[in-house]
Amino acid sequence: MTKRFLLALASFLVIGVTFALHGGDVILRRYLDEAANQGGTTLRLAVSALEGHLRRFEPLPALIADQPAIEALIQSPKDPILRHDTNLYLSSINALLKSSDIYMMTMDGETIAASNYDLPTSFIGQNFSYRPYFHEAAAGAQSRFYALGTTSAKRGYYFSSPIEIGGKILGVIVFKVDTDVIEASWVGGDARIFVSDPEGIIFMTGTAQWLYRAILPLTPERLARTEASRRYSDARLSELPITERTEAGHRLMTVSERAGVLEYLVRSQLMPEAGWTVNVLIDTASARAQAQTVTVAGLLLLCLAGLGLAILMQRRARLAERLQMQASAQVELERRVEERTADLARVNQRIEEEVAERRLTEQQLRQTQADLIQAGKLAGLGQMSAALSHEFNQPLAAAKTYTDSAAVLIERGRLDEANDNIRRISALIDRMASISRHLRNFARKPNEKLGPVVLDEVIRDTMEIVAARLKAAEATVTIDMEMPSPVVEAGLVRLQQVLVNILTNAADAVEGLEDREIILSVRQEADRVSILIRDHGPGVPPSIRERIFDPFFTTKGVGKGLGLGLSISYNIVKDFGGSLSVSDHPDGGAVFVITLQAASGAIGQAAE
Repeated sequence: MTKRFLLALASFLVIGVTFALHGGDVILRRYLDEAANQGGTTLRLAVSALEGHLRRFEPLPALIADQPAIEALIQSPKDPILRHDTNLYLSSINALLKSSDIYMMTMDGETIAASNYDLPTSFIGQNFSYRPYFHEAAAGAQSRFYALGTTSAKRGYYFSSPIEIGGKILGVIVFKVDTDVIEASWVGGDARIFVSDPEGIIFMTGTAQWLYRAILPLTPERLARTEASRRYSDARLSELPITERTEAGHRLMTVSERAGVLEYLVRSQLMPEAGWTVNVLIDTASARAQAQTVTVAGLLLLCLAGLGLAILMQRRARLAERLQMQASAQVELERRVEERTADLARVNQRIEEEVAERRLTEQQLRQTQADLIQAGKLAGLGQMSAALSHEFNQPLAAAKTYTDSAAVLIERGRLDEANDNIRRISALIDRMASISRHLRNFARKPNEKLGPVVLDEVIRDTMEIVAARLKAAEATVTIDMEMPSPVVEAGLVRLQQVLVNILTNAADAVEGLEDREIILSVRQEADRVSILIRDHGPGVPPSIRERIFDPFFTTKGVGKGLGLGLSISYNIVKDFGGSLSVSDHPDGGAVFVITLQAASGAIGQAAE
């Protein structure tokens, strides 16, 4: 173990020394590579933007030179009418193309028409024969040139083309384009971008203080070539204080500015057609700071690893001591485990007995709850017994009358009228049978199965069950439900019991009042269906609202209710996976809201 530890310690020291000597350079190279990749991407975008901007206008001088107005004026350069018409034409083309200036010259270099003819800085009358683009176009070639305008004092890129008629060159047309839009996009970015000419002079840059500064020495030969073309007019040229070197395979440039000495990683690309060099400078301060941070973090990790190795060896020594102590303690532990196992066996026996008792109690509780639900329904039927008696007595009395009348009619031979009485008796019997059937279905005990239930059928059967109670209270029920009827997940008979309980309570609430209307409305939102039952009674006070769903709580007089109807209804709706709540309507009366889950399967009826 000791030899292994010494070998690991020696390896760790070798790794630490190697990282301290060379790790920083490797990490710095990686971050400089990332900065170079970022600069390369920026450089490609800048070059593409410049080339795209210039290529838009490159063929235009030749196209304009072929226009009839241009050819007419170059053949009669002194004609004032042709000059005026050509000036207007060049001005309209310049406005349409959003260029800087368009002008045409005779072979001696004199400008005879220009798009800025009506401005103080008009080119008309100016001679630009000293410009290289004039000489190249006069020789019959398409030319391009970048310069600072001597008249307008505006920088621009010039495209020129000869005006040729019948194989003879009579003049030159020049198209000047601004590059300020592209240059403005370079301001404020992470990288510094500038464009230099063949003499190394910066003429486009997002850094204003670098404009007309040279990154190459301004030798007399370079200055002479620049002054001969008057590329920069009267602009003051000076050298940018820079030094260049190569590190980790990358070109680095150090610039002395007012803010101090800054170091940049340089990426350059030549644009042969324009004769420019596009340069992107990425500040290396971030890369060096990140490399330094990673190096320091690596050294710290190595130190922590060494500390961890020492701690590991110390823990191993302590582990040997603990193993010896555990060997002696194991015997004692096994003895205690045996004692504890015996105790747990006795406890488990008691727990199993308690679980059996609780299951029996739960079974009895469920049976009691089912009996309470059945008792609540029978109690509701008992409360409606008087009205039901009237519902049965009335058709029985009518049937008796129709029977006596039919016997008399038969004796007198009036058989048609007797048959009509018999049909009336049959209809009364069907009505009593329907009431009896609904009461029988309502009174029987349901099972626990749930399924899709059509609300229209449930409400229709419920209305026949409570019709007698509503008639006794002289109450009316208004049903507001969209068709086709919503389908909910519930039990048919138990949902009828809930509606019977709530509608019976609503009839009790409005009995004897002036407004005895009860409104039953159904609303469906997504996968939830709400049944709202509103009466125009006195409402439910807040003190009662908190206890209204408690078992055996009732506000009715003695003998008029068991206090189980709403409690049973609450638990039935809860079993359906829904909710039952009550609130007061702003215009008076109580509102009971039953919320149920919409059925997702085929429309059917839950088996009860």
